[in-house]
Amino acid sequence: MRSNYKKLGSFIQQVSIKNSDLKIDNLLGVSITKKFISSIANTIGTDMSKYKVVKKNQFTYGSITSRNGDKISVALLEDDKAIVSTSYTVFEIINKDELLPEYLMMWFRRAEFDRYARYMSHGSTREAFGWDEMCDVELPVPSIEKQNEIVKEYHTITDRIKLNEQLSQKLEDTAQSIYKEWFVNFEFPDENGKPYKSSGGEMIYCDELDMEIPEIWDIDVIDNIVVCNSSTYNKEDKFENIKYLDTSNITNNKIYELKLLDINTDVIPSRAKRKVKHNSIIYSTIRPNLCHFGILKNPPKNMIVSTGFAVLDINKSKLFSEYVYMWLTSNERINYFQSKAEMSVSTYPSIKPEDLLETTIIVPSNDVLEKANFILEPLFNMQMENYKVSRLMENMRDILLSKMAIIKD
Repeated sequence: MRSNYKKLGSFIQQVSIKNSDLKIDNLLGVSITKKFISSIANTIGTDMSKYKVVKKNQFTYGSITSRNGDKISVALLEDDKAIVSTSYTVFEIINKDELLPEYLMMWFRRAEFDRYARYMSHGSTREAFGWDEMCDVELPVPSIEKQNEIVKEYHTITDRIKLNEQLSQKLEDTAQSIYKEWFVNFEFPDENGKPYKSSGGEMIYCDELDMEIPEIWDIDVIDNIVVCNSSTYNKEDKFENIKYLDTSNITNNKIYELKLLDINTDVIPSRAKRKVKHNSIIYSTIRPNLCHFGILKNPPKNMIVSTGFAVLDINKSKLFSEYVYMWLTSNERINYFQSKAEMSVSTYPSIKPEDLLETTIIVPSNDVLEKANFILEPLFNMQMENYKVSRLMENMRDILLSKMAIIKD
């Protein structure tokens, strides 16, 4: 053991207080993302008095690791009180003047800790990282002042990430609100600046959509608006490396990870084929209700996406990418595509690119499209830039956690 490392067992103790008075009904579980989550267990008829109480600044962890992949479920409670299943272990720090709960939680968030816990897990039927193994964990324990300094630096980064997430959500909400008002409720501003439909704007019935649309608007099919899967990666591109996006690494236009793969040394996934460009719409054809789709803004030239995506590029100037993207990702369209996917004969519920291309879309008048584009495109651009900043901050956070291993007082 390194000189500045100490065993965790000398700093922590188990806590086992039952909810015998039934005063607490906030039942929580612990996720592999190191957070408390609302329990989804059916507790009807369950004796809640047997559940364990967990208080603020106490830890809860699930010892079974064999079903968690490479993660261990452990979290620090930041609220007042809750209850958890008896399958969890609840523990606390004995002396907070020696070890800060938030500092220890930072150690638990390290990818290296997950790998260590998984490696040290044992058992015949189910592998577990038991209490003895938890107590044997070694970590650097600098002075309380140094711990406070590290925790403060960590919160500076994570608070910025949270602010970025809030801003991104506001941008998303604003875009959705405008889209709904203009293209669902048809209350776009008319030539007098008044809401079209409620101001008596003429509406006509559209058989294809089974609804009324503005008289001055038209309809078309997506196939006439976009080019699908137009460009494929091959050796002639001569990339030294590629930035690969799989379907699971984007949800609701938020990219979680781009895998950097070296062409000469790494195994390139067989599905890494689709090339993309600015304003490409990528739409996962597997389980549409999981919302693995997005609209790409200024992607790197060596960005390649999975063949699990349909890549759509606008080929007509009368419609813009943000409008087509929002049309295809509306709840109505997602539910329709999911219902088609569930009728497929594939291994997984999936649709074909043709299902997207055959979809009917409303084509607004040019003046409305120009006004909408002027508002919506900057919102999407800002949202994408915000995500890029968040990813940079997340990288800084991960570097800080990794550097905890070499902390000196």
